[in-house]
Amino acid sequence: MLYILTGPDDYSLGQSLEKLKGSIGDPEALAVNTTVLEGQQVTIDQLRSVCEAAPFLAEKRLVIVKGLLQRFQPPGRQGRQGRGRKTSIQPDGYEALASYINTVPDSTILVLVEDEIKGTNPLFRTLSNKAKVHSFPLLRDGKLKQWVQGRVKEEDGSITPQAVELLARLVGSNLWVMSSEIDKLLLFTSGRHIEEEDIKQVVGYTQQTSVFAMVDAIVESRIKVAEQLLQELLQQGASSSYLMVMLARQLRLIVRTKDIQTARMSPNELRNRLNLTSEFVARKTLEQARRYSLPRLKQVYQQLLETDLAIKTGKYEPELALNILVAELCQRPVH
Repeated sequence: MLYILTGPDDYSLGQSLEKLKGSIGDPEALAVNTTVLEGQQVTIDQLRSVCEAAPFLAEKRLVIVKGLLQRFQPPGRQGRQGRGRKTSIQPDGYEALASYINTVPDSTILVLVEDEIKGTNPLFRTLSNKAKVHSFPLLRDGKLKQWVQGRVKEEDGSITPQAVELLARLVGSNLWVMSSEIDKLLLFTSGRHIEEEDIKQVVGYTQQTSVFAMVDAIVESRIKVAEQLLQELLQQGASSSYLMVMLARQLRLIVRTKDIQTARMSPNELRNRLNLTSEFVARKTLEQARRYSLPRLKQVYQQLLETDLAIKTGKYEPELALNILVAELCQRPVH
């Protein structure tokens, strides 16, 4: 039996793989009969040796190969498994692999685990008609909200629609992070409805969201909004040094994004290029990079460096320096 699990939602993909393992048989017996291979380096001989080995005290063997199809991905956008790696077999070797995979014995369950795969991938095109293919795209908008509601319900919890909306907006499509945040919220609320205020208190993205909004307001010279957000962050306990670091970090990310971005770059692609862990951060950074001019960003960044120097030399107290920074930047737009 051949399975192909593909897509950027590695949380759902992983859950599907675990469900498949659970359907095969006794977990202890399966553990002894499971082999995981790296598809970028595996050879046909290596694949044959593990697929044709007889199961030990069990009916089935499980062979998981990660990134095999990625070796034959057509030029263009590459998934994270294919970045920066060399193949051990030339691209025209897919026929030999396909020919062997079609002869894998019934005693072996072969699972190919992949990132995003194009329909023009020759090995995928050859195998897809004979495989059980499951695709796991990133969940967005309504589907993401449905997933959040379902995940909370699975844990015998409840959540208001407004809280679902806020949680989806703050965390985004990273279901590993989302699952962790839901677990924290369920513990925090201890049996009652999860409300918007609970998310503001518990979810770690709330301050980060305000920082993004403050960057927007500063670059767009909206002084009242920028000053209000600054005061809210300070009142929530954010230190001046933290806000300086976050502002500097976000400006650096925006500038780097402007250097590498293409018109069709997705948040997921940018997340991979900049080694970001959060799709939310990538999405907001991409939005800001497309909206703001490089001269304006350079001006903001230069003033931020001058403010940092003023704080370190004792010219201003940190909180006062931040207020001055926001006021000055909002009065000096560059077009």
